[in-house]
Amino acid sequence: MTLALIIGGGVAGTITAIALHEAGHEPVVFEAYDRDAEGVGAFLTLAVNGLEALDPLGLKDVVRRLGFDSPRMSIGLGNGTRLAELTGGALANGTVSRTVLRSDLYVALRDEAERRGIRIEFGKRLIGASQTGTHVRADFANGSHTEGDLLIGADGLRSRVRTIIDPDAPAPRYVPLLNTGGFAEGLDLPDEPGVLNMVFGKRVFFCHVVSADGRVWWFANPARKTEPTASELVTLAGEKLRAELLHLVAPDRTPATEIIRATREIYPAWPTYDFPTVPVWHRGRMVIIGDAAHATSPAAGQGASMAIEDAVTLGKCLRDVPDLERALTTYERLRRGRVEAVVAAGKRNGEQKVIGPVGRVVRDFFIKRAFAKPFEEDPNAFMWNHRIDWDEKVSV
Repeated sequence: MTLALIIGGGVAGTITAIALHEAGHEPVVFEAYDRDAEGVGAFLTLAVNGLEALDPLGLKDVVRRLGFDSPRMSIGLGNGTRLAELTGGALANGTVSRTVLRSDLYVALRDEAERRGIRIEFGKRLIGASQTGTHVRADFANGSHTEGDLLIGADGLRSRVRTIIDPDAPAPRYVPLLNTGGFAEGLDLPDEPGVLNMVFGKRVFFCHVVSADGRVWWFANPARKTEPTASELVTLAGEKLRAELLHLVAPDRTPATEIIRATREIYPAWPTYDFPTVPVWHRGRMVIIGDAAHATSPAAGQGASMAIEDAVTLGKCLRDVPDLERALTTYERLRRGRVEAVVAAGKRNGEQKVIGPVGRVVRDFFIKRAFAKPFEEDPNAFMWNHRIDWDEKVSV
């Protein structure tokens, strides 16, 4: 039995803990936030590949108690032209994508892990780690430390574990888009609940979805050519951000203006980043997963699902491959090609949102032409068509 120290209690870390527990190991999760730090993050859509990967762990039904089904994506232009509706890989068994609050997902996974007897320690921010031939030691900001057989970095984009494993690890790549959004109340839109309405507007990409309770969940991606500083983001927040968003959506024939006006609190904007590649995923008894290894632009719609696939795959490798080094090497072999392809797809999808006035005309022309006839094969289908068989033994 391996004692696994998991750094980070988000989606990647908690599901990794559950997968290792199912595989017969002893995971312990160390979360930097205090337990009271719920409500962190906006919302996300879990793709069908992520939901199916949860099923053998008994987590699919846990997640399906949250949020609402998103059976389709409607794609359009700011001039009101509707181009296509995509199912996003809806399955014959009834599984469709699910849109959930990130904080609700966090709480549900945390509670399920604790229900299964998995220990989670809060307020434990990693500051360092070292290893011997038989153990790894984790040191925390509060002065405590602990030892185990394996340390797993599920600590996100700014991963401390990644830089401990490889001090020369690349920094995240800035994608010239900001993210913001919120929840509008009191509107009576004619949209079908659950359908993600995505619009390539004249000045900004905007998406809204009517939830099961009638609220409108939305996000926008204002383009920013240069990476904003923390102080610039603070200055942009609040009513200044609302005014900028209203300016950006004004030329479009969509309900974006009334949605933004009906939103009590707009999320402060945050930058978009990804990793084209992270050369070193593991060293000795330490490994990284999820965003720590391969953060992808939200334009891929796969961030959480990739973390889930990582967790399940790592659990299988540590279950089936007795040698730790070979298990981690096998995990990387099974995941690297796929996740880097998803990151590249997210970058391509996101580039359609970063367009100037002249480029927009060209972009709209090619988008309309692309959707003029049905795809022989959706170029994004490889993302949601992937399946992981938990019962199949891993071959080295």
